[in-house]
Order: sequence, then C-alpha cells, then structure tokens
Amino acid sequence: MTRFLFPLRVVFRTLIGNGFLIVGTLFWATVALLFGWIGPRGRFISWVARVWSRGVLFFSGVRVVPAFETPLDREGQYVFMANHRSLFDIPALLTTLPGETRFLAKKSLFQIPIFGWALEMGGFVTIDRKDLGTARDSFADAVAELENAGVSVLVFPEGTRSQSEDLLSFKRGGFLLALKSGLAIVPVGIAGSAKVQPKRSFVIRPGALRVNYGSPLSVQDFGVSRKRELIRTVREQIERLIANRSP
Repeated sequence: MTRFLFPLRVVFRTLIGNGFLIVGTLFWATVALLFGWIGPRGRFISWVARVWSRGVLFFSGVRVVPAFETPLDREGQYVFMANHRSLFDIPALLTTLPGETRFLAKKSLFQIPIFGWALEMGGFVTIDRKDLGTARDSFADAVAELENAGVSVLVFPEGTRSQSEDLLSFKRGGFLLALKSGLAIVPVGIAGSAKVQPKRSFVIRPGALRVNYGSPLSVQDFGVSRKRELIRTVREQIERLIANRSP
C-alpha cells in the first residue's frame, strides 16, 4: 500500500500547488495593484510577496529550512546572490530573506498582465539581457533604488535556472551593482529545490529544501580591479553553501 502513497501525494500537491500558482498569483497581484500605493513604495507589495510565497509553499507541501552562518541585520542593506534551479527558489527566498529586498527580474516577467504591473509598482528592476544599453540603465536604476529606498537586492548571478547540479557561468552585472553601491555580497546556497520542481516541469514533489545564508563579503576588499577574484570567491562560497559545508 505504501508504494501508492507517494505518487498520490505528488498528484495532489501538483494539482493544488499549481492551482494556487495560477489563482493565488492572480489574486495577490490584483491586491498588490489595488493597494500598492499604501506607504513607502514597494513595502506593501513586499508584504504581499511574502504572503503569496507562504501560500505557494503551503499548498505545494514544501518546507523551507533556513540557516545563517552569521546574524544579518534586518535593517541593513546587502546584495544577496543565490543559485537558481527551480521556480521554488523564489518563494523560499522571499520567506527567509531578512529585511526588505527587491529582485532583479528578467524583462519577460514584466510583460505578464497584472503580475508584471505589480512587479513594476513594487520597485522591482527589469533586466533586458539582449539589449546591453538597456541592461546598463537597469543596473543604474537598481543602484538608485538601493540608495533611495534603503533596501537590499537579490540577484541570480547565473541569469537563468540551471538544469544540472553544476552552477552556470556567472554574469558580471550583479557584481558591478555591488561594487558600484558598495554593499556587501551575501552568498546564498539553495539545496533541494530541483527535487521539488526542476526546470521545465510542472510536477511538484512535496518535501523540504534548505536555504543557507553565508557571511557577508565586503566588496571593498576586492574593488573593480579584482572583479574576477570576487566572482570566483562568491561562486566558491555558493557551492560550499549548497553542499552545506562549514567555512
């Protein structure tokens, strides 16, 4: 009998998890649009994003286990950099990130009706990697948002979801953002999200995933002249955190 329990559980969570992704996303994005003007720009929408994330995880039967190597200041500002292998990386991060954080999101997400409008209202920054000039403007906007709103920013340095255990090559943009803003980089290793739902799959397998936050790395210790060394160091830290190894 037990051999049938897991497949039925997967079917159940796939149905209600994806159901919430459709209906819940539409509902909460609409709420964000209607009331996003309340308070400082993006604060209400950040709250909505956390509520939406908890809903995605709850209905999908996914438990997130966060761990912090060192305490992070909830009022502080950081550039968080995480690996990316699953749609579930985003709700896992939104429910565990300390303080208010904006995402750098690809342009196509902003073109989705209602959802994309809510992202723009919330101060999330679009990235058009096909247009180098636009990408530069986007990072300039991100730096301005950091300075004006006093928030952190999350970057997926791989640029897209990986389909293998190995990290993809890192894009430079997030590192230039950190160097220009002077904010410390916090490496983040997410483990287990691809087992829940890998790229190009709609099947949801309930379970647990880990979000391991590393210690902040001061970009002032590197500078622009040592950018490659900074990228290599962050990559090594993320790989270590994914494997859950001690520093």
